[in-house]
Amino acid sequence: AYEIVSRDWSSDVCSSDLLMLTKRLIACFDVIGGRVTKAVRFQDNIDVAPAEDLARSLYEDQIDEIVFYDITASSERRKIDLDTVRRVAEHVFVPFTVGGGIRNIDDMFEVLKAGAEKISVDSMAVRDPEIIRHGAEAFGRQCIVLSTQVQHVGVRPGIPSGYEVFIDGARTATGLDAIDWVRRGEDLGAGEIVVNSIDRDGTGAGYELDATRAVADAVNVPVIASGGAGTGDHIADGLTAGGAQAAIISSMLYSPRLDHNPSVRELKDALIARGVPMRPWVA
Repeated sequence: AYEIVSRDWSSDVCSSDLLMLTKRLIACFDVIGGRVTKAVRFQDNIDVAPAEDLARSLYEDQIDEIVFYDITASSERRKIDLDTVRRVAEHVFVPFTVGGGIRNIDDMFEVLKAGAEKISVDSMAVRDPEIIRHGAEAFGRQCIVLSTQVQHVGVRPGIPSGYEVFIDGARTATGLDAIDWVRRGEDLGAGEIVVNSIDRDGTGAGYELDATRAVADAVNVPVIASGGAGTGDHIADGLTAGGAQAAIISSMLYSPRLDHNPSVRELKDALIARGVPMRPWVA
């Protein structure tokens, strides 16, 4: 049996009723060796900062959630970096999702014990879809996030939506249609779906709205837009036209490639001004 005692972060964020109504900003960390890195289309990662330092800074700036991907764990066939998970969890008291190298229920349990609230599965879920069901049965579907790396390949046999699922850091084509896969993931017990566009990842060109909207229309669980946000307008578009309940942002928050990294406060103020329901920044 697995028993997890979740941290009480409700007073730091808002009531559960308000969480259901507001959209969320999620900071994403691609972590290698305990440090946050940033890539463009999954290539040429540059070093940014220690994961725990960046997590503390964004938590203090009132980010709504944080997601941490140990991006080489799956391809290296190793366990996730639990020491870094623990260090990040010590500094943040908002929902914290962790993924990378999650191979079974025992791995999920270890990550939750280390301080995560949610588990993200991606490559292993494609290889063994039952891991979604087992995780949802053991810890509740609210703990299980299905992350999907999608690329536009055009409509073809087996890919009726035109979007194919890739795994192993976008290096391996699966032959799975993105819409068919997310529907199956929801049926198996995924409580949230991340739609990350390989074509847009790290480009700052905006989310892949067609793919995001297609997934949002296909499932009945919250969808998270990912890959490509470069402006507040991009985020607003993902949360409105894209139909997403949350938006993952990374480059624009901390990439040294940019001349200006807007604060969480700036982003929330801009989104609220556009009529997007957000938990406001509180002085």
